[in-house]
Amino acid sequence: AMSPLTSTSTPTFWLRAASIVALLFAVGHTLGAPWTPATGAAATGVVGAMKSVHFVAMGADATYWGFYFGFGLSITCYLLALAIITWQTAALARSEARRLRALILTLAALYTAIGVLSWMYFFTAPLVLSSIVVACLLVAFSCAHRGARSAAAVSGGRTSAPVA
Repeated sequence: AMSPLTSTSTPTFWLRAASIVALLFAVGHTLGAPWTPATGAAATGVVGAMKSVHFVAMGADATYWGFYFGFGLSITCYLLALAIITWQTAALARSEARRLRALILTLAALYTAIGVLSWMYFFTAPLVLSSIVVACLLVAFSCAHRGARSAAAVSGGRTSAPVA
């Protein structure tokens, strides 16, 4: 059995941690619906105008509210899918960590972009959550990289698969 210290030095541990924080991010985003942080007469007027102004988009009747709310729900779907993909990547990392490094870096870059956009346009909570996910992903990458170097040292530098 692995000691707790050893288990925290595996990419699987850090990918699972990233996945759990990513799931909290998705849940938090969903609970924020309908994503209208302001209240009062001015905010009600803006939301009312978004709901009442109709236009044709690709042949369908649409409103700005429909676009706004639909995009919010789409983001919920993306965030949930990212949490699931990160969890599934953790399972693969048990045997294929070295080969998953490019995917781990891609996820880290994506969450970095989400963090920057959150800082520019939204609130502190998504910035903090995306930063925690990025940190976990970078530690997972580092653990996968160390594991690849250790495996290469044991095999005399020979690897059986391309290194990403």
